[in-house]
Amino acid sequence: MTRYTRATQDRRSVTTLRFISSRLAQAGFGGLCAGAFVLLAPEAGFAQGRLDAHYEATLAGIPVGKGAWTIDISDDQFSASASGGTSGLLKAFAGGSGTGAAQGRVVNGAPVATNYSASTTASKKTEAIRMVLANGTIKEFAIEPEPPVDANRVPVTEAHRRGVFDPMTGSMLRVPGTADPLSPEACRTATAIFDGRMRYDLKLDFKRMETVKAEKGYHGPAVVCAVYFSPVAGYIPDRPVIKYLAAQRSIEIAFVPVAGTRILVPFWLKIPTPLGPAMLEATQFITQAMPPRVAKTQ
Repeated sequence: MTRYTRATQDRRSVTTLRFISSRLAQAGFGGLCAGAFVLLAPEAGFAQGRLDAHYEATLAGIPVGKGAWTIDISDDQFSASASGGTSGLLKAFAGGSGTGAAQGRVVNGAPVATNYSASTTASKKTEAIRMVLANGTIKEFAIEPEPPVDANRVPVTEAHRRGVFDPMTGSMLRVPGTADPLSPEACRTATAIFDGRMRYDLKLDFKRMETVKAEKGYHGPAVVCAVYFSPVAGYIPDRPVIKYLAAQRSIEIAFVPVAGTRILVPFWLKIPTPLGPAMLEATQFITQAMPPRVAKTQ
């Protein structure tokens, strides 16, 4: 009985890791995934900044993947791209790699995507997702190869594709106002994510403030938020990994600022699994403010 229970637990752990891996691969990393949120608010003046970050994923302290993320924000447009892959233990169970990218406009200082793409490869199979957005509405989307129809999957309706963020843009938290963006208020929000296949809600709640330090780059304060996952459509209700993640109340994410902006991005993410804590953490986090462009005069 003990042997059977352990084997069952291990299979569920691997399934959980595969699900988490696919979610972050869609956001641009090949390891763990969580979303964050963009808050839109009118505000005078637009800031500009750049981020060059590297992340390492671990499971119970064992390295299982690496990823890189770059973000460029100007006064009227932004671009973000990421890539990553699994390694070591996770590669043996759920090996894969992924790339992702998002581009769009900056509206009142916040990124608003117009295009999103992601490509993931696992078990020698590649899947590509492309989306075109307009003010939070998915105008076009495609998955190649097209996934098979599953009668048990909750259907995604047109209404589910309105008022949403893609996973990449959704990982950049815009904090309005003029006060310090690293405050408890940054966590008190929720939003809707559509990743091309699944529509889900993510809610943040303030946990604490702490100091973080990358091996290279950022050393300073971070705001830590609890993350609550709620599936809405595009999922199979009886799937154990969905039930497991929806029931979790211990997922945490730490945000730090992109210099020169009021945008916060994840520095680390912690997700409990039956095999031990899974963590994605920045090893390099180099960010710098960019001088505003000056209009040419005759």
